[in-house]
Amino acid sequence: MLRFSKDHNLKGALICTEGIDGSGKSTQIDLLYSWLKQKNADVILTRWNSSDLISMTTKKAKKKNLLSPRTFSLLHAVDFADRLEKIIIPAMKAGFIVLADRYVYTAFARDVAREVDSKWVRNMYSFAIKPDLTVYFDVSAKTSLERLCSTRQPKYYEAGMDLKLSNNPYKSYVIFQNRVIEEYKNMIDEFGLVRIDANDTIHSKQTYLRELVQSVLKKKGINI
Repeated sequence: MLRFSKDHNLKGALICTEGIDGSGKSTQIDLLYSWLKQKNADVILTRWNSSDLISMTTKKAKKKNLLSPRTFSLLHAVDFADRLEKIIIPAMKAGFIVLADRYVYTAFARDVAREVDSKWVRNMYSFAIKPDLTVYFDVSAKTSLERLCSTRQPKYYEAGMDLKLSNNPYKSYVIFQNRVIEEYKNMIDEFGLVRIDANDTIHSKQTYLRELVQSVLKKKGINI
């Protein structure tokens, strides 16, 4: 993981949010994006599994429940590689602040929770750029499920139904997401993720996130 283990030398900054569904990470990064835009900052937002090249293929395969854990992992890696080379790196070379709603840590957590070899997954993403800041929004699997069910039911793969953990999708969701949470928590020290309690108010979380981002941008000489 030579490239990923070293600080990048690009003009821009890469800020990432991580966490399981229902953690509020997407809401927080959307609020951060709006705030930076209001300050006339050069900023773009990219999301996990959103590449024009591969995202539709992944969605179709998910609908038919065709993905093995390793195939699932490979498709997301292709999606990430495409966005990295076409969106993230060019923007950072131009001095932009890049906000990423999920980054490689999502793969490290989810794929390993699906019993894909940890070293294999990490090596597959060794071409990635090391972020300037990654914030992990920590929430329990039970709270995640409650928030999710307020709008919809758990989907097949996010509930880990492909792993045959339980015939009950709600029980399976909690079991699988607890595995994902365990992997995330192991990465806090390994990769220097900054933990935020996802049970705090939206305002409190956003205030702290902005403070973290301002500190990073100041060190890089990026004025907002």
